[in-house]
Amino acid sequence: MRPLRYSDPVVRALEDELQQEYIERYGDEREAPVDPDEFAPPHGQFLVGFVGNEPVATGGFRRHDDLVAEIKRMYVSHDHRGGGHAKRLLAELEARAADAGYKRIVLTAGVKQPEAIALYTSSGYTPASPYGQHNDEDISRFFTKELPPPDRSPVPQL
Repeated sequence: MRPLRYSDPVVRALEDELQQEYIERYGDEREAPVDPDEFAPPHGQFLVGFVGNEPVATGGFRRHDDLVAEIKRMYVSHDHRGGGHAKRLLAELEARAADAGYKRIVLTAGVKQPEAIALYTSSGYTPASPYGQHNDEDISRFFTKELPPPDRSPVPQL
């Protein structure tokens, strides 16, 4: 995993793929307004997972409040799904959020993303109260997870 700025061209290319997927699944873009600096340390970080030199997975966390981080923009390119990249990316985001001092994570997924919902629930996330831009949408699902204290053991790389 490599931390990159949200405005980096590598990130922007994968974000374009993500937006196309939202159009295919929901009929429109689902992008919430994002200030790229929200993903900058010390309050956030945006990661890209690579297979060799190919960027295949993205995701980041940003400050939700003093003790809570929000995971956003998780995506794995079509040709690399099913290889465990999303699970490793999620674990790395959680570890880095814990290292940044956050105690809990929140995130949102849409009902037309059953594989994302399955990933989150299988990773220990539980339903949460609605929040943010999509809080009144019937198609949005909200999740939370308590973070353990920071763990300094290495997370497997993509």
